[in-house]
Amino acid sequence: MATPRIEEVLPPFLSSNSDPPALFDGTTRCYTWPTTALMPTGLHAKIQLIPIELNDKPAWYKEKVYPADKVPALEHNNKIIGESLDLIRYMDSHFEGPSLFPDDPVKKEFVEELFAYSNQWNTTLVWYLKGTTPENEMRAAMDKLEEYLSRYNEGPFLLGAQFSAADVVYAPFVHRYYPLCIDLHKYDILEGRPKLAAWLKALDAVEAFIETKWDTEQNIKIFKRINLGTV
Repeated sequence: MATPRIEEVLPPFLSSNSDPPALFDGTTRCYTWPTTALMPTGLHAKIQLIPIELNDKPAWYKEKVYPADKVPALEHNNKIIGESLDLIRYMDSHFEGPSLFPDDPVKKEFVEELFAYSNQWNTTLVWYLKGTTPENEMRAAMDKLEEYLSRYNEGPFLLGAQFSAADVVYAPFVHRYYPLCIDLHKYDILEGRPKLAAWLKALDAVEAFIETKWDTEQNIKIFKRINLGTV
């Protein structure tokens, strides 16, 4: 019998009218929003997700949780760790499980290159979805990702056969932006990008990806509400 697909349904978003959880009580929490990077395998059930309404943040989040007032942020061992890339490194080193970082120094350097490019790539895609970035810039960003996926041919992932921290950085965004590009701009990002298509297919067999995979309709509705002001 096939294993049923798990698609995450987030708890309600907390806004300015919401009370805070029992802060710093020993519970590990991730304050999040729709495109927070997926958690490494096995951690999803151990971390409480707290979605924050970006357009109407609760005052207590900045005052009592994270003065930088950004998401994602992780509450762990009575401290807060912010910034997505720092979170991935922290979770990799502080939680049990196989490391998502390679031992090979060349691949380590490639991971750092992918990390460094991720913010530029993500910004280009977000502003394209909002209708600001020209399509040619978005296409160039997606072509760059296709090029990165072509670096190692021994497997479908960014480091070849090994699912790694580099995949963690890009996978949730590509999964969520793919249907949004079709819905908002009638553009299929997989067309003409076989490596990208193979990568997304391979991710469907990765537990960490399946555990945090969003329902497509929920994804589209939340993006439009937060970024486009629609209900």
